[in-house]
Amino acid sequence: MSSKKLRVLLTNDDGPPGKDSPYIYGLYRHLTRDLCWDVRVVIPSTQKSWIGKAYQIHDIISGKYYYPRDPDGAGEVSQQPRPLKDDEVAEWILLDGTPATCANIALHNLYPEEIDLLISGPNHGRNSSAAFALSSGTIGAALSSSLSRLRSIALSYGIVLKPTPTTLIEPAHLLSSKIVRHLWENWGEDEGGLRNGEVDLYNVNIPLINDLLTEEGLPICWTHMWRNSYGSLFKVHTPREAASPMSAAGPDALDGPNDVRSSLGEKETPLKDLGNLLFKFAPDMQDLINPALSTVPVGSDGWAILKGWVSVTPIRASFAEPGEQRLQSIADVEQQVWKVKL
Repeated sequence: MSSKKLRVLLTNDDGPPGKDSPYIYGLYRHLTRDLCWDVRVVIPSTQKSWIGKAYQIHDIISGKYYYPRDPDGAGEVSQQPRPLKDDEVAEWILLDGTPATCANIALHNLYPEEIDLLISGPNHGRNSSAAFALSSGTIGAALSSSLSRLRSIALSYGIVLKPTPTTLIEPAHLLSSKIVRHLWENWGEDEGGLRNGEVDLYNVNIPLINDLLTEEGLPICWTHMWRNSYGSLFKVHTPREAASPMSAAGPDALDGPNDVRSSLGEKETPLKDLGNLLFKFAPDMQDLINPALSTVPVGSDGWAILKGWVSVTPIRASFAEPGEQRLQSIADVEQQVWKVKL
């Protein structure tokens, strides 16, 4: 590797440091202090979880400057850039946009040709399995970056113990830093990749469990994505309903009971009696978060999380196709032409 500092763009879908975004500042400090990387931070100004790789094509995206401080990243917001105060660590940028929007604007408008690697996260909750990955703003930002032919890593911390012991957070940051550095220095090959025949992006999930504190640490496993599914994500919302216990960060980021379902009372109001079409996000994710190990494919990311392992999944920035269809000649193409009688 070159002796020059690696230039990193750090983003997320949880927004600036706070209750729903407890991890980004700690990872930033590890990347800058332990790895001595040059890290720029461009993140959504508010929580943007479960928004996938959406772009805001009809909005004017505005931004502000953010100045985090030790120990937790709390800081001041400014409409204009200014010199750092004595207790401030850096200047970050907050954009009123989705994670994918933040990634694209950062790479092409704010820091063009200045970034070597994008890291998205650490997400407050797992992003293992297709059901979570296809909804994830964290992975959405990494997909956006990889489509700009930049190496990208999505990083998520799986919530297992509720509430999560704070003693697990620093070990998770330290492990994340080691994994990210290893991936950068040993980036995998994929002849179908967008950039130099490389893997487009990696999806990393670290469970926040007590084994992080042991000398052995957590096993790290190459995995494939568990192709699972979910059902209804919304329920009828009634005016009498109390505030939902659902964290804004999504159904795997609760610091309360393991049951992620919103309570709508003992009986739900039939739609015909509602009078208005009102629905709220209220998924039952128990079969995704806590499935029986025997039902999850061995070697998948969901299986690794259930085992208490770290999962590292190489991903292509494309919709998957069944099998590897490589057409080498016109004759091969002709075999794929449909013969349909009209």
